[in-house]
Amino acid sequence: MELIEWLRTGTVGIAHRDLAVAQGAKLSHIRAAVRTGEVRAIRRQWLATPEATGELVDAATHGARVGCVSAARRRKWWVPEGVDDSLHLHFRAHGRPADFEGVAHWNASVAPASHTSLLASVEDCLSQIAVCLDPESARVVWESAIQVEKLSIAALRGVRWTSRAAKELAECSSDLSDSGLESLFLTRLSSWGVPLRQQIFVAGHFVDVLIGERLIVQIDGYGFHSSSAQRSSDVAHDAELRLRGYTVLRFTYSQIVREWPTVERALSRAVAAGLHLAA
Repeated sequence: MELIEWLRTGTVGIAHRDLAVAQGAKLSHIRAAVRTGEVRAIRRQWLATPEATGELVDAATHGARVGCVSAARRRKWWVPEGVDDSLHLHFRAHGRPADFEGVAHWNASVAPASHTSLLASVEDCLSQIAVCLDPESARVVWESAIQVEKLSIAALRGVRWTSRAAKELAECSSDLSDSGLESLFLTRLSSWGVPLRQQIFVAGHFVDVLIGERLIVQIDGYGFHSSSAQRSSDVAHDAELRLRGYTVLRFTYSQIVREWPTVERALSRAVAAGLHLAA
C-alpha cells in the first residue's frame, strides 16, 4: 500500500514515522514523499497527509498528546453535557504551548503512552480529569472509562495517583454503572444517606437502582428503551415489580440531565413517604 493511501485509510491522516516503517515504508521513500509535498512531516517524527487537520495534528504540531476530556471523547467515554469542548493537550513537564489556545496540562505522567500514540494514556487522562472537572462530572467520566476500557477497580486503587482528587475517585468509583447517566444519577444521590444499590436482580431482571428496600428507579438512556419490544418488556417488568410491593419510578435521559430538580423532588417525596422502606 502506498504511504499516502495508508495514512488516509488506516491512520486518520497522521501517524508516527516508526509505524510507517513497520508497515514496510522505506525511509528513502518517506523522505521523497516529504520533499515532493505528497506527505507532510510534523516535528520530523509525524507524517500527515497534506489536508490532515484536527486534534491529533494539533497535538503533533505542539509536541503534545491529546489528553483529559478531549481524549475521553475520542475514547468514547461518556462526558456530561456542559463540559467545555476546548482542546486539552498534555505537554511534557517543560513543554511550552506556543500559540495554543486550548487547555494545557503538564501533570507528571502516571502511565506513559507509547511514543507512537498522540493520545495520553488512560491513566494520565483520568489523572487530568480528576483535577480539571468538578467532582461530580469527574466521577461520571471515570466510571464510564471503567466500563469502556474494562478497568479493574483494584488496579485503579493501586495506581500511584499524583493528586488527592484522583486518589479519592479511585476509592469511590464503581464498576456497576451500565452508563454514564446511571453514574450521574448515583453521584447526585450519594450524599442523601439512604442505602443505594445498583444492578440488583429482582423479579427476573436487573433493576438500575434500588433505594432502601422497596423504591426502584429505572433509567432510560438513549437507544436502550426505544424499541417497541423493549418498551413492552419494561412495562411488563414494572407491573410485576408493583405486584410484588415495589414502587417503581422511571426517568429519561432528558429528565436526569436537564430537569434534575424535578427528578430530585420526586425522589425526595417518595423517600419522605417511606416508599423505600420494607413493608
